[in-house]
Amino acid sequence: MRPTLRQLQYLVAVAETGRFSEAAKRVNVSQPSLSAQVARMEEELGVTLFERATCGALLTPKGADILARARAILRDVEDLRASARQESEDLEGLLRLGVLPTIGPYLLPLATRQLHARFPQLRFSVREERTMDLKAHLHSGEYDTIISMTDDLAGTTSLPLFEEKLWICIAPDDPLANRYTPIGPAHLEGRELLSLGHWQNLNLRVQALANAAGAHVNTEYAGTSLDSLRQMAEMGTGVAILPSLYALSEMRRDPYLIIRRIDYPQASRTISLIWRDSSPISGKLETLSDVLKNAATELLDESCLPDKPAIRLNPVG
Repeated sequence: MRPTLRQLQYLVAVAETGRFSEAAKRVNVSQPSLSAQVARMEEELGVTLFERATCGALLTPKGADILARARAILRDVEDLRASARQESEDLEGLLRLGVLPTIGPYLLPLATRQLHARFPQLRFSVREERTMDLKAHLHSGEYDTIISMTDDLAGTTSLPLFEEKLWICIAPDDPLANRYTPIGPAHLEGRELLSLGHWQNLNLRVQALANAAGAHVNTEYAGTSLDSLRQMAEMGTGVAILPSLYALSEMRRDPYLIIRRIDYPQASRTISLIWRDSSPISGKLETLSDVLKNAATELLDESCLPDKPAIRLNPVG
């Protein structure tokens, strides 16, 4: 017998998670069932795909070769399914979207409302992941498209959605709170910068800013979310570095939030919609990019910012 598509999906899941238990959660089956299917595939192929160790499931050299082939097969199958849905020019059916966790919660609520109004038959399956995982899963066929950082990703097409600036968030008694204009790197000299953990792409931008400013990235208090960064900054732990979608969204919600845009060319990142060159729905994805771009333009409108910070009833300092 030949391996089934489901078995190939199990193989990819175990390889990417490193554990049978985590793979079973990802594909929504029981661990015994997944383990039995992987073992059956090994028996049918006559090879050992994984070394079962106490630290997890380790790919064997032959397993790594078969994994690459499995990903290619799954990607081709998904492209075949997408091609079968290509009859209509409208956006419809299920679209599997991967997105950065620093982008999705702030861009997608508005974008999905606008998309549903125009394309009521469109459905999203959305998952948030790190940049490197988004790109790996796009290539493996798990996503139809991703919203991520723009760079040279072989075999893909991308359309820029927006340029996202970086902002600082500070406590009300911070000296920088008295500045009502964008700040430069010189204003951050000697300061403690707060960023997400080192596994996040945003942290690379923050580290580059720190190097240029003579500042220090506080690794002891690395945030696990943008909310945690903001909260630490408001308590005076340091200067939080936040992307503009989040910063401006929070500014609209809380007018007492003190944020300032960073006036530095490298304190920005280009966010794009990215898909495989071979995708049969590229025309539809171009339409999707237009809607996402319009939503981002609306969200990044800085007219929500007051000329001066709102005055607290009980100002600090």
